[in-house]
Amino acid sequence: QHSCFSFRKLWAFTGPGFLMSIAYLDPGNIESDLQSGAVAGFKLLWVLLLATVIGLLLQRLAARLGVVTGLHLAEVCNRQYQKFPRIILWLMVELAIIGSDMQEVIGSAIAINLLSVGKIPLWGGVLITIADTFVFLFLDKYGLRKLEAFFGLLITIMALTFGYEYITVKPNQEKLLQGLFIPYCRDCGTPQLEQAVGIVGAVIMPHNMYLHSALVKSRQVNRADKREVREANKYFFIESCIALFVSFIINIFVVTVFAEAFFNKTNADVNQVCANSSSPHSSLFPNNNQTLEVDIYKGGVVLGCYFGPAALYIWAIGILAAGQSSTMTGTYSGQFVME
Repeated sequence: QHSCFSFRKLWAFTGPGFLMSIAYLDPGNIESDLQSGAVAGFKLLWVLLLATVIGLLLQRLAARLGVVTGLHLAEVCNRQYQKFPRIILWLMVELAIIGSDMQEVIGSAIAINLLSVGKIPLWGGVLITIADTFVFLFLDKYGLRKLEAFFGLLITIMALTFGYEYITVKPNQEKLLQGLFIPYCRDCGTPQLEQAVGIVGAVIMPHNMYLHSALVKSRQVNRADKREVREANKYFFIESCIALFVSFIINIFVVTVFAEAFFNKTNADVNQVCANSSSPHSSLFPNNNQTLEVDIYKGGVVLGCYFGPAALYIWAIGILAAGQSSTMTGTYSGQFVME
């Protein structure tokens, strides 16, 4: 007797999707979120929604490939392609992983710098991130379930920290829903278009297909049994939907916080608020009427100026969790591609 749905089976298949969803929450994503909020307000939320849906479709195909063939994407490419295109493809994927990893490691270093009140320089933060990435990946030796649980903890930290910022800022819910479901961008120009392209690029990452197709192999599936393969595909898809929904909500938190608080703000506005709150970082923002430009570091500083030091440190903890977890999954996917 086989039921249509079983929570016990879903729990058995839960893990790979959440590891895969980390790539949707890396510091590059967070930076693209906060910049799209600051530059375009709520107007580009529908781009984030569409990019996440397309990402889910691609992840589903990658997971099905792993379940049905028993090979991950890198192994299938190795088997199907001739030597020259295979090497070109391998180099391209390695470059994509390096490009992503640079954002992730530097994002972690920025978070460590913010948490240490500038005492640990960026290069020190990079060295710490590299060292602890390999230490945490040793959890794999004690079973994949423990590594998956650790990633679950990091995602929970991100949800709580960015959720705190969301509750503190209280974005306009009506504008949020309009931005999400009306695919239109009134009075948008080149900066907004660049942010839209940035959102798609940050969400859909090529190395993530390789990672997901490899992670699903960690579950035992009898590939000779059609029903069992179909069942595995179903539960992996449900898990991917849940994981990407969680990552989508966290991304929305970041976009809407910066859309509500910092859209159309000038450097002079922020400089004045930072000076009034006696922030040591007020010199970051020149006293002029140019539109405010934020990144991960300045974003944390601005939150601290407007909403108190707690907002700054909670932001830094969220960025550290995002950077640490995505650096680990980037290294992990690099391992599969290298093999």
